[in-house]
Amino acid sequence: MAFANSSISDIIATNIQSRTGELADNVTNNNALLRRLKERGNVKTFSGGNVILQEIMYNDSATNNTNSYSGYEVLNVSQNSPISAAQFSITQYASAVSISGLEMIQNSGKEAIIDLLDGRMSVAEAQLANRISGDIYLDGTGNSGKNITGLGAAIPDAPSSGTYGGINRATFTFWQSVAYSGVTNGGSATSASNIQAYMDALAVQLIRGTDKPDLIVCDNNYYKLYLQSLQSIQRITDGGNSSAGAGFASLKYYGAGMASDVVLDGGIGNAATANHMYFLNTKYLMFRPHADRNFVPIGGERQAVNQDAIVKLIGFAGNLTSSGPQFCGVLIA
Repeated sequence: MAFANSSISDIIATNIQSRTGELADNVTNNNALLRRLKERGNVKTFSGGNVILQEIMYNDSATNNTNSYSGYEVLNVSQNSPISAAQFSITQYASAVSISGLEMIQNSGKEAIIDLLDGRMSVAEAQLANRISGDIYLDGTGNSGKNITGLGAAIPDAPSSGTYGGINRATFTFWQSVAYSGVTNGGSATSASNIQAYMDALAVQLIRGTDKPDLIVCDNNYYKLYLQSLQSIQRITDGGNSSAGAGFASLKYYGAGMASDVVLDGGIGNAATANHMYFLNTKYLMFRPHADRNFVPIGGERQAVNQDAIVKLIGFAGNLTSSGPQFCGVLIA
């Protein structure tokens, strides 16, 4: 249904459209993990299909034909192609920007309407960014299973069971991440006096050759414990040179032969899961937005038949995927 003042619709559409590129950047910059993935080039769009496929390589001991040999010994040339794909659902998010007929006449004039819309779009964009930044830490079961399949599913507290990306972890152990519990594995609850030892114990289980975690994200509690553990030797900061720490409270972890950024992704609202410290090898994590739904306007103008108002939607479709959970881990209570 066409709105009586079509120029208002044009103003709304033009303003939303002009902000979409900025919005995509703001969302990724709002979250330490997404920022690192963007810098790695691991924010990769997909163009269609009913699921998101993420290619994986693994070692199948039943078909692995690699072996030593001597002289004319017959070689094993049986098929060895352990290449498959994990599949992830396409999740959808939307935030609405609306303006009523009364607000239009109360804010008469193009400049006044633009000012009103700018404020509302800023709110909608922040809400969308904050929602996705929070859901990125969860397991995807929220809102009746419609949320992003986040770190709670990719790197769960109990990694030896359950299905992730369509692959059964109990059957395929290569698909299991690592969980280290302070109480169960370390003998006592995580504290400032033992957190570094626990971090070392977890980190050494996540290294294979040059593959090692490059980003550690914490909630308020575990970031505070790690900070307190360093105060006796002064804080080990990233010196302002870490791109992952840009804009985030960040420290460094030097242990198990690696140097990783330790980033607070909590703060106000504490988006990160409480009492969790995720050790992430971001080489094996991808953020996969749809090419046509990467924080852009959804559809045209919407006006209810019984309301004097226009609504525009800003939307996202995609998911967080992984090709190697075994290279990531989590420190829990």
